Amino acid sequence: MRKFLTLALSCAALLLPLSHAQAADDYPSKPIRMVVAFAAGGSADINARIVAQELGRQLRGTVVVDNKGGAGGNLGAVEAKRGAPDGYTMFYATSAVVLAPSLYAKPGFDPYADYTPISLTATIPLLLVVNPKVPAQSVGEFVALARTKPGEMNYGSSGSGALLHLGAALFAKETGIQATHVAYKGSAPAVADLLAGTTQFMFLPINEAIAHVKSGALRALAITSEKRSALAPEVPTIREATGKTTMDMGAWQGLMLPKGASREVVDAVSVALRKTLADKPTQERLTAQGSVVLGGSADEYLDYMKREGDRWAKVIKDTGAKVD
Repeated sequence: MRKFLTLALSCAALLLPLSHAQAADDYPSKPIRMVVAFAAGGSADINARIVAQELGRQLRGTVVVDNKGGAGGNLGAVEAKRGAPDGYTMFYATSAVVLAPSLYAKPGFDPYADYTPISLTATIPLLLVVNPKVPAQSVGEFVALARTKPGEMNYGSSGSGALLHLGAALFAKETGIQATHVAYKGSAPAVADLLAGTTQFMFLPINEAIAHVKSGALRALAITSEKRSALAPEVPTIREATGKTTMDMGAWQGLMLPKGASREVVDAVSVALRKTLADKPTQERLTAQGSVVLGGSADEYLDYMKREGDRWAKVIKDTGAKVD
Protein backbone atom coordinates (compact mmCIF):
# COMPACT_ATOMS: atom_id res chain seq x y z
CA MET A 1 0.00 0.00 0.00
CA ARG A 2 2.81 2.40 0.92
CA LYS A 3 4.55 1.68 -2.40
CA PHE A 4 1.31 2.40 -4.23
CA LEU A 5 0.86 5.77 -2.48
CA THR A 6 4.45 6.72 -3.19
CA LEU A 7 4.02 5.87 -6.83
CA ALA A 8 0.76 7.83 -7.00
CA LEU A 9 2.31 10.91 -5.42
CA SER A 10 5.28 10.70 -7.76
CA CYS A 11 3.01 10.56 -10.77
CA ALA A 12 1.02 13.55 -9.46
CA ALA A 13 4.22 15.53 -9.00
CA LEU A 14 5.25 14.77 -12.56
CA LEU A 15 1.86 15.87 -13.88
CA LEU A 16 1.79 19.14 -11.89
CA PRO A 17 4.07 21.13 -14.23
CA LEU A 18 2.05 19.79 -17.13
CA SER A 19 -1.20 21.00 -15.55
CA HIS A 20 0.28 24.47 -15.04
CA ALA A 21 1.47 24.55 -18.63
CA GLN A 22 -1.93 23.35 -19.80
CA ALA A 23 -3.65 26.07 -17.76
CA ALA A 24 -1.39 28.72 -19.29
CA ASP A 25 -2.07 27.36 -22.76
CA ASP A 26 -5.83 27.49 -22.10
CA TYR A 27 -5.79 31.04 -20.75
CA PRO A 28 -8.13 32.71 -21.27
CA SER A 29 -10.91 30.16 -21.45
CA LYS A 30 -13.64 32.61 -20.40
CA PRO A 31 -14.24 36.40 -20.51
CA ILE A 32 -11.86 38.57 -18.48
CA ARG A 33 -13.23 41.35 -16.29
CA MET A 34 -11.33 44.65 -16.36
CA VAL A 35 -12.32 46.75 -13.32
CA VAL A 36 -12.34 50.51 -13.87
CA ALA A 37 -12.76 52.52 -10.67
CA PHE A 38 -14.69 55.35 -12.32
CA ALA A 39 -17.99 55.81 -14.12
CA ALA A 40 -18.52 55.03 -17.78
CA GLY A 41 -17.76 57.89 -20.17
CA GLY A 42 -14.91 59.41 -18.19
CA SER A 43 -11.33 59.69 -19.40
CA ALA A 44 -10.16 56.51 -17.65
CA ASP A 45 -13.12 54.53 -18.95
CA ILE A 46 -12.62 55.71 -22.52
CA ASN A 47 -8.99 54.59 -22.56
CA ALA A 48 -9.74 51.36 -20.72
CA ARG A 49 -12.22 50.34 -23.40
CA ILE A 50 -9.73 51.10 -26.17
CA VAL A 51 -7.06 49.01 -24.43
CA ALA A 52 -9.50 46.23 -23.51
CA GLN A 53 -10.62 45.71 -27.09
CA GLU A 54 -7.14 45.14 -28.48
CA LEU A 55 -5.91 43.32 -25.38
CA GLY A 56 -8.71 40.81 -25.80
CA ARG A 57 -7.71 40.29 -29.41
CA GLN A 58 -4.08 39.76 -28.45
CA LEU A 59 -5.09 37.24 -25.76
CA ARG A 60 -7.49 35.54 -28.18
CA GLY A 61 -10.30 36.12 -25.73
CA THR A 62 -12.67 38.83 -24.52
CA VAL A 63 -11.96 41.60 -22.02
CA VAL A 64 -15.08 43.24 -20.58
CA VAL A 65 -14.90 46.58 -18.78
CA ASP A 66 -16.67 46.66 -15.40
CA ASN A 67 -17.18 50.17 -13.96
CA LYS A 68 -17.06 50.31 -10.16
CA GLY A 69 -16.99 54.01 -9.33
CA GLY A 70 -17.15 55.65 -5.93
CA ALA A 71 -15.06 57.00 -3.03
CA GLY A 72 -12.52 58.61 -5.33
CA GLY A 73 -11.67 55.31 -6.99
CA ASN A 74 -11.34 53.34 -3.75
CA LEU A 75 -14.37 51.11 -4.31
CA GLY A 76 -13.05 49.88 -7.63
CA ALA A 77 -9.57 49.33 -6.22
CA VAL A 78 -10.98 47.21 -3.40
CA GLU A 79 -13.16 45.31 -5.86
CA ALA A 80 -10.12 44.48 -8.00
CA LYS A 81 -8.06 43.52 -4.95
CA ARG A 82 -10.70 40.96 -3.95
CA GLY A 83 -10.66 39.32 -7.37
CA ALA A 84 -9.22 35.83 -7.69
CA PRO A 85 -5.56 35.96 -8.84
CA ASP A 86 -6.29 33.74 -11.82
CA GLY A 87 -6.02 36.33 -14.58
CA TYR A 88 -9.76 36.73 -15.00
CA THR A 89 -9.85 39.96 -12.99
CA MET A 90 -7.75 42.90 -14.14
CA PHE A 91 -7.50 46.39 -12.66
CA TYR A 92 -7.22 49.38 -14.99
CA ALA A 93 -5.61 51.55 -12.34
CA THR A 94 -5.24 55.33 -12.38
CA SER A 95 -3.27 57.93 -10.46
CA ALA A 96 -6.01 57.74 -7.80
CA VAL A 97 -4.45 54.57 -6.34
CA VAL A 98 -1.35 56.41 -5.11
CA LEU A 99 -3.33 59.41 -3.85
CA ALA A 100 -5.56 57.34 -1.57
CA PRO A 101 -2.99 56.47 1.15
CA SER A 102 -2.37 60.19 1.75
CA LEU A 103 -6.05 61.13 1.73
CA TYR A 104 -7.82 58.30 3.53
CA ALA A 105 -7.01 56.74 6.90
CA LYS A 106 -8.25 53.37 5.64
CA PRO A 107 -8.59 53.29 1.85
CA GLY A 108 -9.04 49.50 1.96
CA PHE A 109 -6.04 48.62 -0.18
CA ASP A 110 -2.30 49.06 -0.50
CA PRO A 111 -1.33 50.14 -4.04
CA TYR A 112 2.12 48.55 -3.71
CA ALA A 113 1.31 45.33 -1.86
CA ASP A 114 -2.12 44.21 -3.08
CA TYR A 115 -1.52 44.07 -6.84
CA THR A 116 0.90 42.79 -9.41
CA PRO A 117 1.79 45.64 -11.80
CA ILE A 118 1.93 44.81 -15.50
CA SER A 119 2.68 48.09 -17.28
CA LEU A 120 1.71 51.71 -17.58
CA THR A 121 -0.62 52.26 -20.51
CA ALA A 122 -1.10 56.00 -21.07
CA THR A 123 -1.30 59.40 -19.47
CA ILE A 124 -3.75 62.19 -20.24
CA PRO A 125 -2.45 65.76 -19.84
CA LEU A 126 -4.68 68.30 -18.14
CA LEU A 127 -5.84 71.56 -19.66
CA LEU A 128 -6.17 74.69 -17.57
CA VAL A 129 -9.48 76.04 -18.84
CA VAL A 130 -11.50 79.11 -17.90
CA ASN A 131 -15.01 80.31 -18.55
CA PRO A 132 -14.88 82.76 -21.51
CA LYS A 133 -16.26 85.51 -19.29
CA VAL A 134 -12.96 85.50 -17.39
CA PRO A 135 -10.99 88.40 -18.99
CA ALA A 136 -7.68 86.56 -19.31
CA GLN A 137 -6.09 85.29 -22.52
CA SER A 138 -3.00 83.74 -20.95
CA VAL A 139 -1.77 82.17 -17.73
CA GLY A 140 0.07 85.36 -16.86
CA GLU A 141 -3.06 87.46 -17.28
CA PHE A 142 -5.12 84.97 -15.30
CA VAL A 143 -2.67 84.92 -12.38
CA ALA A 144 -2.50 88.71 -12.35
CA LEU A 145 -6.31 88.90 -12.34
CA ALA A 146 -6.64 86.31 -9.57
CA ARG A 147 -4.17 88.18 -7.40
CA THR A 148 -6.39 91.25 -7.51
CA LYS A 149 -9.35 89.16 -6.33
CA PRO A 150 -8.04 86.90 -3.56
CA GLY A 151 -10.50 84.13 -2.72
CA GLU A 152 -12.99 85.21 -5.39
CA MET A 153 -11.88 82.75 -8.07
CA ASN A 154 -13.59 79.36 -7.75
CA TYR A 155 -12.44 76.11 -9.32
CA GLY A 156 -14.34 72.87 -9.59
CA SER A 157 -13.11 69.29 -9.51
CA SER A 158 -14.47 65.78 -9.85
CA GLY A 159 -14.19 65.38 -6.08
CA SER A 160 -12.08 66.26 -3.07
CA GLY A 161 -8.66 64.66 -3.31
CA ALA A 162 -8.99 63.85 -7.01
CA LEU A 163 -6.13 64.74 -9.34
CA LEU A 164 -8.21 67.59 -10.77
CA HIS A 165 -8.47 69.06 -7.28
CA LEU A 166 -4.81 68.55 -6.40
CA GLY A 167 -3.60 69.89 -9.75
CA ALA A 168 -5.50 73.15 -9.25
CA ALA A 169 -4.43 73.38 -5.59
CA LEU A 170 -0.80 72.97 -6.65
CA PHE A 171 -1.24 75.61 -9.36
CA ALA A 172 -2.65 78.06 -6.82
CA LYS A 173 0.26 77.41 -4.48
CA GLU A 174 2.90 77.68 -7.20
CA THR A 175 1.50 80.92 -8.62
CA GLY A 176 0.64 82.52 -5.28
CA ILE A 177 -3.08 82.95 -5.85
CA GLN A 178 -5.96 82.32 -3.46
CA ALA A 179 -8.83 80.35 -4.98
CA THR A 180 -11.77 78.41 -3.57
CA HIS A 181 -12.25 74.73 -4.32
CA VAL A 182 -15.73 73.43 -5.12
CA ALA A 183 -15.96 69.63 -5.09
CA TYR A 184 -18.47 67.80 -7.28
CA LYS A 185 -19.49 64.17 -7.60
CA GLY A 186 -17.76 63.58 -10.91
CA SER A 187 -16.35 65.86 -13.58
CA ALA A 188 -19.60 66.18 -15.58
CA PRO A 189 -21.43 68.40 -13.05
CA ALA A 190 -18.21 70.32 -12.43
CA VAL A 191 -17.90 71.10 -16.13
CA ALA A 192 -21.58 72.06 -16.30
CA ASP A 193 -21.06 74.71 -13.63
CA LEU A 194 -17.86 75.94 -15.29
CA LEU A 195 -19.74 76.34 -18.56
CA ALA A 196 -22.47 78.25 -16.72
CA GLY A 197 -19.94 80.55 -15.08
CA THR A 198 -20.65 79.39 -11.52
CA THR A 199 -16.95 78.55 -11.25
CA GLN A 200 -14.20 80.35 -13.10
CA PHE A 201 -11.49 77.79 -13.88
CA MET A 202 -10.64 74.12 -13.78
CA PHE A 203 -8.00 71.57 -14.67
CA LEU A 204 -9.55 68.96 -16.98
CA PRO A 205 -8.19 65.95 -18.88
CA ILE A 206 -7.74 67.13 -22.44
CA ASN A 207 -10.12 64.51 -23.83
CA GLU A 208 -12.91 65.85 -21.60
CA ALA A 209 -12.18 69.51 -22.33
CA ILE A 210 -11.20 69.68 -25.99
CA ALA A 211 -14.73 69.71 -27.50
CA HIS A 212 -15.70 72.65 -25.28
CA VAL A 213 -12.47 74.45 -26.19
CA LYS A 214 -13.01 73.92 -29.92
CA SER A 215 -16.59 75.20 -29.68
CA GLY A 216 -15.51 78.31 -27.77
CA ALA A 217 -17.50 77.34 -24.67
CA LEU A 218 -14.24 77.23 -22.68
CA ARG A 219 -10.88 78.91 -23.16
CA ALA A 220 -7.70 76.86 -22.74
CA LEU A 221 -4.78 78.74 -21.21
CA ALA A 222 -2.18 75.98 -20.83
CA ILE A 223 -1.54 72.24 -20.80
CA THR A 224 0.33 70.22 -18.16
CA SER A 225 2.36 68.04 -20.53
CA GLU A 226 6.06 68.53 -21.29
CA LYS A 227 5.23 69.22 -24.94
CA ARG A 228 2.26 70.81 -26.65
CA SER A 229 -0.55 68.51 -27.71
CA ALA A 230 -1.43 67.85 -31.34
CA LEU A 231 -5.07 68.25 -30.32
CA ALA A 232 -4.45 71.86 -29.31
CA PRO A 233 -1.08 72.96 -30.71
CA GLU A 234 -1.88 76.62 -30.06
CA VAL A 235 -2.08 76.04 -26.29
CA PRO A 236 1.26 76.53 -24.49
CA THR A 237 2.54 74.20 -21.80
CA ILE A 238 2.63 75.31 -18.17
CA ARG A 239 6.43 75.15 -18.55
CA GLU A 240 6.29 77.71 -21.33
CA ALA A 241 3.80 79.91 -19.53
CA THR A 242 5.38 79.97 -16.08
CA GLY A 243 8.88 78.55 -16.41
CA LYS A 244 7.99 75.94 -13.77
CA THR A 245 8.32 72.18 -14.27
CA THR A 246 6.46 71.32 -11.08
CA MET A 247 3.15 71.39 -12.95
CA ASP A 248 4.09 68.59 -15.36
CA MET A 249 1.36 66.05 -14.67
CA GLY A 250 -1.27 63.84 -16.19
CA ALA A 251 -4.07 61.44 -15.34
CA TRP A 252 -1.92 58.34 -15.82
CA GLN A 253 -3.20 54.81 -16.11
CA GLY A 254 -1.83 51.28 -16.02
CA LEU A 255 -2.81 47.65 -15.83
CA MET A 256 -2.50 45.51 -12.70
CA LEU A 257 -3.63 42.09 -11.53
CA PRO A 258 -4.66 41.01 -8.03
CA LYS A 259 -1.63 39.87 -6.03
CA GLY A 260 -0.79 36.21 -6.38
CA ALA A 261 -1.32 35.68 -10.11
CA SER A 262 0.85 32.90 -11.51
CA ARG A 263 4.00 33.67 -13.46
CA GLU A 264 2.43 32.11 -16.55
CA VAL A 265 -0.61 34.39 -16.42
CA VAL A 266 1.46 37.49 -15.66
CA ASP A 267 3.73 36.74 -18.60
CA ALA A 268 0.78 36.11 -20.93
CA VAL A 269 -0.89 39.42 -19.99
CA SER A 270 2.42 41.31 -20.16
CA VAL A 271 3.15 40.12 -23.68
CA ALA A 272 -0.40 40.83 -24.83
CA LEU A 273 -0.37 44.34 -23.35
CA ARG A 274 3.00 45.14 -24.92
CA LYS A 275 1.60 44.13 -28.32
CA THR A 276 -1.57 46.11 -27.61
CA LEU A 277 0.32 49.33 -26.93
CA ALA A 278 2.48 48.76 -30.03
CA ASP A 279 -0.61 48.29 -32.23
CA LYS A 280 -0.83 51.31 -34.56
CA PRO A 281 -4.65 51.58 -34.69
CA THR A 282 -4.78 51.38 -30.89
CA GLN A 283 -2.11 54.06 -30.58
CA GLU A 284 -4.06 56.26 -32.98
CA ARG A 285 -7.27 55.81 -31.00
CA LEU A 286 -5.52 56.72 -27.75
CA THR A 287 -3.70 59.73 -29.18
CA ALA A 288 -6.94 60.92 -30.78
CA GLN A 289 -8.18 61.29 -27.20
CA GLY A 290 -5.15 63.40 -26.33
CA SER A 291 -3.45 60.56 -24.47
CA VAL A 292 0.27 59.92 -24.50
CA VAL A 293 1.04 56.19 -24.84
CA LEU A 294 3.52 55.00 -22.21
CA GLY A 295 4.20 51.26 -21.82
CA GLY A 296 7.32 49.97 -20.08
CA SER A 297 8.13 47.16 -17.67
CA ALA A 298 6.44 46.17 -14.43
CA ASP A 299 9.42 47.45 -12.43
CA GLU A 300 9.28 50.79 -14.23
CA TYR A 301 5.56 50.99 -13.47
CA LEU A 302 6.13 50.29 -9.76
CA ASP A 303 8.92 52.86 -9.55
CA TYR A 304 6.72 55.42 -11.30
CA MET A 305 3.88 54.77 -8.85
CA LYS A 306 6.19 55.28 -5.87
CA ARG A 307 7.55 58.55 -7.26
CA GLU A 308 4.04 59.80 -7.92
CA GLY A 309 2.89 58.67 -4.47
CA ASP A 310 5.71 60.61 -2.80
CA ARG A 311 5.13 63.64 -5.00
CA TRP A 312 1.43 63.95 -4.29
CA ALA A 313 1.80 63.15 -0.61
CA LYS A 314 3.94 66.28 -0.36
CA VAL A 315 1.43 68.33 -2.37
CA ILE A 316 -1.40 67.14 -0.14
CA LYS A 317 0.59 68.10 2.95
CA ASP A 318 1.78 71.46 1.60
CA THR A 319 -1.60 72.58 0.26
CA GLY A 320 -3.72 71.18 3.06
CA ALA A 321 -5.89 69.35 0.53
CA LYS A 322 -8.23 66.86 2.14
CA VAL A 323 -11.28 64.75 1.50
CA ASP A 324 -14.38 66.57 2.77
